[in-house]
Amino acid sequence: MIKKLVAYFSASGVTAGAAKSLSEAADADLYEIKPEAPYTKADLDWTNKKSRSTIEMNDKSFRPPIADKSANVEAYDIVFVGFPIWWYTAPTIINTFLESYDFSGKTIVLFATSGSSGFGKAAESLKSSVSSSAIIKEGKLLKGKQSKSDLQAWISSLGI
Repeated sequence: MIKKLVAYFSASGVTAGAAKSLSEAADADLYEIKPEAPYTKADLDWTNKKSRSTIEMNDKSFRPPIADKSANVEAYDIVFVGFPIWWYTAPTIINTFLESYDFSGKTIVLFATSGSSGFGKAAESLKSSVSSSAIIKEGKLLKGKQSKSDLQAWISSLGI
């Protein structure tokens, strides 16, 4: 049996809701990627050039530390990785997560939440954070409440 994990980072709760729905639809375990220092509302103010999120996203080499590294990724075949779109890509904490585990031979399916933008270069920018034998698939932008049957149809369409 194929073991699946839904790992997600959520700054405001939107991605958390999508991840929970996806984990139920996929019959997958759920793991929250938590930053060592939680983000405040001020940290997330993208209009402020000195906010934490702006500073992190302007330095693509920055890796915010994560609070917990017990995802046990080696036990899974498929790992769905979810995040909010920041500056047309994944927040750098997703790179931290991917670089914290060995994803050799695993399939990683990305999903994201966004108020207005698409995936941008998220899949491309994350490839360097995993083993070359890992497969990264640009998955789905989850907007609004997704029905279990719609999510199951999407998962089925992935051929995994």
